[in-house]
Amino acid sequence: MYREYRTIEEVAGPLMLVRDVDGVKYDELGEIIMPTGEVRRCRVLEVNGSDVLVQLFESSAGLNLEYSKVRFTGHGVQLPVSHEMLGRVFNGMGEPIDGGAKLIPEAVRDINGTPINPASRKYPSEFIETGVSTIDGLNTLVRGQKLPIFSGSGLPHANLAAQIARQAKVRGTDEKFAVVFAAIGITFEEADFFISDFKKTGAIDRTVLFINLASDAAIERISTPRMALTAAEYLAFDCNMHVLVIMTDITNYAEALREVSAARKEVPGRRGYPGYLYTDLATMYERAGRREGSDGSITMIPILTMPEDDKTHPIPDLTGYITEGQIILSREIYRKGYLPPVDVLPSLSRLKDKGIGAGRTREDHSGTMNQLFAAYARGKEAKELMVVLGESALTPIERLYAKFSDEFEARYVNQGFYEDRTIEQTLDLGWELLHILPKSEMKRIKPAILDKYW
Repeated sequence: MYREYRTIEEVAGPLMLVRDVDGVKYDELGEIIMPTGEVRRCRVLEVNGSDVLVQLFESSAGLNLEYSKVRFTGHGVQLPVSHEMLGRVFNGMGEPIDGGAKLIPEAVRDINGTPINPASRKYPSEFIETGVSTIDGLNTLVRGQKLPIFSGSGLPHANLAAQIARQAKVRGTDEKFAVVFAAIGITFEEADFFISDFKKTGAIDRTVLFINLASDAAIERISTPRMALTAAEYLAFDCNMHVLVIMTDITNYAEALREVSAARKEVPGRRGYPGYLYTDLATMYERAGRREGSDGSITMIPILTMPEDDKTHPIPDLTGYITEGQIILSREIYRKGYLPPVDVLPSLSRLKDKGIGAGRTREDHSGTMNQLFAAYARGKEAKELMVVLGESALTPIERLYAKFSDEFEARYVNQGFYEDRTIEQTLDLGWELLHILPKSEMKRIKPAILDKYW
């Protein structure tokens, strides 16, 4: 039995001080029993001798210090996991909110988990098809990779996240594929969009949804991505499934971390975020990957909105260090009406060359990818020259490159959120666009490949 304490000293906002407590550990889960019998949960933030500072998951409204009791459970926050989680919707604390039956757990796991041991990691190498040309063709995603999407406020990253969750698949195998979707600090409207989109398209059947609303407590926001990763680890390493984890929005998570850090009166680091933001993000991101001895894998796409579209802001800056590349959304491309508005040139997947080529995608993938990048970059330069000097100052070949740049954005980048392109369609479209330029300009493609596909 848990020992109960009636020694609540004070409550200040989401924080509560309990005195004369024995044997309680940092990060332990506690329960507050109200006089009415209602139970609210809290988490230990600080232990100082026999005094314990806890943070409430729910509101502190209506707490009666004299008649309320606190008990500590002896463990951190846990998540009951089961194969039956697929197709279900949970809140940020792992409780079902879809009106379905309570989950019968096959295991109960601590949500803090552990990053994969580097010695037992397998190198990511298999291609994941997302159906989005700018990702599949130019910034290829491979199993076990961490590939974040950097967005700006007001850009349609939610639609792109839903599209990837809907369309992503492992090609050429009948291997089991699942999506774990964590929505962190989103509005009710966004939550409704994700749930209805997944139900409408049938994607919900292979998806586990964790939804934490902006109105929920900050401390719950810190638990939500870890709940999602715990569910993903169970499906990947216990059920041998290939799991894609999509988390939106990491910026809301970091803001919650800053709020809790300020409540604990910690010395702030850059822009007020705690000094351990890098370590904290790494403990989440490093749980993705592939393990020796397991057929399953966890691939992660964290989505974050860059405050003021600033890539040097601490959250995108640190995320870029820990992950293997980034997909960047562009306001300029969005203004042109092209969706998804992926800015191809600064986007990067560091593992793309590991998942492409004969047997994985197609033998011409590497060459066409490099040629498209080079041609688009040169086309953008020609367009900038045109603005300064006028079109008449351009050479005939520069005009062709400028035309290529426009066509590339209008047809390759722009595909809408409901078109699912196979990798063959993406590669064929790449060749079609390269025909705008003369064959003599194809300097990035091997002659044998060029003769075969031109």
